Amino acid sequence: MNLRFITENYAVSPQIMPNDIERIAKDGFAGIVCLRPDGEEPGQPSAAELGVAAEKAGLQFALIPVRSGTAPDSQSVNAMRRALLEMSGVDGSGKVLGYCRSGKRAADIFELAQGAREEAAVPTQSYDVVILGGGAAGIATAASLLKRRSDLTIAIVEPSSDHYYQPGWTLVGGGVFSQEQTRRSEVTLIPREANWIREAVVSFAPESNGVTLSNGAKLHYRALVVALGIKLDWAAIPGLAETLGKNGVTSNYRYDLAPYTWKLVQELQHGTAIFTQPPMPIKCAGAPQKAVYLSCDAWRRRGVDKDIAVEFDVAGPSLFGVAAFVPALMNYIRRYKVDLELKSKLVAVDGPKGIATFERIREGGTETVERKFEMLHVVPPQVAPDVVRESKLAGKDGFVTVDPATLRHVTYDNIFALGDVAGTSNAKTAAAARKQAPVVAHNVVATLAHRAPNAEYDGYGGCPLTVERGKIVLAEFGYGGKLMPSFPKWLLNGEKPTRLAWFLKEKVMPALYWYAMLKGREIMVKPKYKTGG
Repeated sequence: MNLRFITENYAVSPQIMPNDIERIAKDGFAGIVCLRPDGEEPGQPSAAELGVAAEKAGLQFALIPVRSGTAPDSQSVNAMRRALLEMSGVDGSGKVLGYCRSGKRAADIFELAQGAREEAAVPTQSYDVVILGGGAAGIATAASLLKRRSDLTIAIVEPSSDHYYQPGWTLVGGGVFSQEQTRRSEVTLIPREANWIREAVVSFAPESNGVTLSNGAKLHYRALVVALGIKLDWAAIPGLAETLGKNGVTSNYRYDLAPYTWKLVQELQHGTAIFTQPPMPIKCAGAPQKAVYLSCDAWRRRGVDKDIAVEFDVAGPSLFGVAAFVPALMNYIRRYKVDLELKSKLVAVDGPKGIATFERIREGGTETVERKFEMLHVVPPQVAPDVVRESKLAGKDGFVTVDPATLRHVTYDNIFALGDVAGTSNAKTAAAARKQAPVVAHNVVATLAHRAPNAEYDGYGGCPLTVERGKIVLAEFGYGGKLMPSFPKWLLNGEKPTRLAWFLKEKVMPALYWYAMLKGREIMVKPKYKTGG
């Protein structure tokens, strides 16, 4: 590896290899910028491969592809300027390495970026579409947009370096998946044609078509897509945050805690195990009870189920929001001898003493009940992200107020929202985001062309409820609880536990999820939506 320093803190290099990354990190570099498109010559490692290696070594990584023999355009120069600002830090002391085939493009674009240093102090950039959030909803929308309009300039604003397949965390807690199966590096999933801005949004200016980021940068857009997810409000339950991960208190709603759930399940021999579900809305409304079923099934297989008392406290008035699926689920509640407490909300936790406090609504009023536990699986209350809840985009519930069909904001015609942050009545699931993404992409393209949006989302959501190893109740429904099965009943009756649904959920869906993120394909079933002819 032949480095050439342009300044004290910026060096250029010919093509680097994955085994060079460790040395680059040891040499004190903070980040790497790839200026070379993939596939320029045989044997060239991909940017994704190098990006993963860089992330593992604790280095930032940015891809700004500039074709050989061409001058960097203004978008590439602005991206380089932003990458230098992010990687060098506030004081500019961080060392950055830029590479291409020979190092020339890396040097040329650095000089162009340096020439605009004054403008970079408070960077402002304009895009056709700005997408806030790099989760499943945001990435799927970006990929769907680029398939419709490859010439669009798109920015994805996402501060995290990791992307998680969150539906898999319940299966980690049930001993089915490993923790690492649910994580990928974000750099390998962002579409190459989109510009990844590794910052967080801090404010909205919808009247002037702008957003402000955590580094002070301002982005202007022609269309804005909000896909910021939902906030897990651990602090809303006194005593919970400080005892998570110890004292038998766990949650499958966190990547780092799901393995602890499985550890508790394996170690528990006798006593009381309590599982909770907070008031709606929450992401993946089936996940709280899947934790119950998988734990009970594991205890049954070990032969200790008779010595473990299981309690499931649900804040709502029913086990599941769509009545058609309740009978099959109640069969398992009875089979596992679960004490089902409806209208029962967790309000406090004392981990060291092993006490959970609940408020239960009964005919005579509300009563407070303390329950001793050896294991407590908590699903936290969930609210809209602070930045959304405090903005002009939010409705009374704090979520982005959109038309439930077109997913366009009710006030601002060039703003759309999807996924958990959207203020719609559908179930907040990855399956919903899968169906919403092409609808939003279609309607954004129409809006940019000054046409009315005519694609419609029907409220589809899917909750594959794993009731035991090898069997799932595949609940699929739309707005108003309308049943919306993806398969004919003779093949798969979603109202009954089936092994085919288990195979689809645990074997097919994870593979298709990652494939969809990498290739921009819709997951599992082609979305059905109206396009107005």
